Amino acid sequence: MKLATPYYLIDEQKLMRNLKIIEQVRQLSGAKSVLALKCFSTWCVFDLMCQYMDGTTSSSLFEAKLGYEKFGKETHAYCVGYSPEDIQAVAQFADKIIFNSVSQLEMYYDIARSAKVGLRVNPGLSHSHFDLADPARKFSRLGVVNKAELVRQLPRLSGLMVHYNCENDDFDIFSRQLDFLGGCYGDLLKELQWISLGGGLYFTKEGYPVEKFCSKLREFAAEFNLQIYLEPGESAITGSAELVTSVVDLVHNEMDIAIVDASVEAHMLDLLIYRLAAKMENGDGGDYRYMVAGRSCLAGDVFGTFNFTEKLKIGSEIRFADAAGYTMVKKNWFNGLQMPAIAVRRLDGSIQVVRTFTYTDFINNLS
Repeated sequence: MKLATPYYLIDEQKLMRNLKIIEQVRQLSGAKSVLALKCFSTWCVFDLMCQYMDGTTSSSLFEAKLGYEKFGKETHAYCVGYSPEDIQAVAQFADKIIFNSVSQLEMYYDIARSAKVGLRVNPGLSHSHFDLADPARKFSRLGVVNKAELVRQLPRLSGLMVHYNCENDDFDIFSRQLDFLGGCYGDLLKELQWISLGGGLYFTKEGYPVEKFCSKLREFAAEFNLQIYLEPGESAITGSAELVTSVVDLVHNEMDIAIVDASVEAHMLDLLIYRLAAKMENGDGGDYRYMVAGRSCLAGDVFGTFNFTEKLKIGSEIRFADAAGYTMVKKNWFNGLQMPAIAVRRLDGSIQVVRTFTYTDFINNLS
């Protein structure tokens, strides 16, 4: 099927690879996995994902409600700062309500106590390649640092949440981290029912020692008699989607530049934030080198520089890989550019266009 570009294409067969590993982790370790909606919330594939995952976790009221309505199963509600209206709303449907601070816990406990109540802790360690994403950075507002405060709040809590990783694909580092957590919080954990280890653990990466990972989780859960939760975002959807674009112009300024009908700023914003190049399968094996740029007015709207096996021309198709995590959730209407459609290649190979965007969507996004 030839679709009009630009569009995001989610491939359920590629998604299944990750989901089967997540299922394997549950079977071997007992750890449950809840999808981190801040990373991926494109609910047209939730019917498939919910067969292999245990629910969702959120960063806001709207995400929590989406998880409850579209994914089902367990709904974990977390937010850095709830408003009174937020907490009243999530208390109507959330299975777990996790607070970021003691002050919010004390303020809203009487409302939240109908659910299982948790508190985020900041253990002072992290694994992140970027200061922007480091939850243990200096002056971090994310989680409770003071252990004495945690002890005082223990009667109100059923569990703790610790989110301290970002794209950690090193099992040995994870193992040392878990030992540290057990040593630091073990006396508290023995009084609780569950712990969430957050997301950022890249256990679906090719070659990751999944069985060793599961053994470590199982031993930790047994030592403290806890239900462990993982919050995979990228690990759930990595490698499962593309942003498909077409060349609309070719220019030359000391090098050949291809301009496509999409934009990094509008359609792959995370790359711009972290100053990363887009990924492209077979993007370095040819003789024809082009900078590929977006069509917004931003001078730095550049996907990257790639080598192609053939010369590009107007209408040539260019596919950017890994366009699911932190991509569709951040798309925006900058410059009023055409929003990419959302399409899914289903398990049977058929392609379904599940959403297109028009000028009406653009004007309704404004006021």
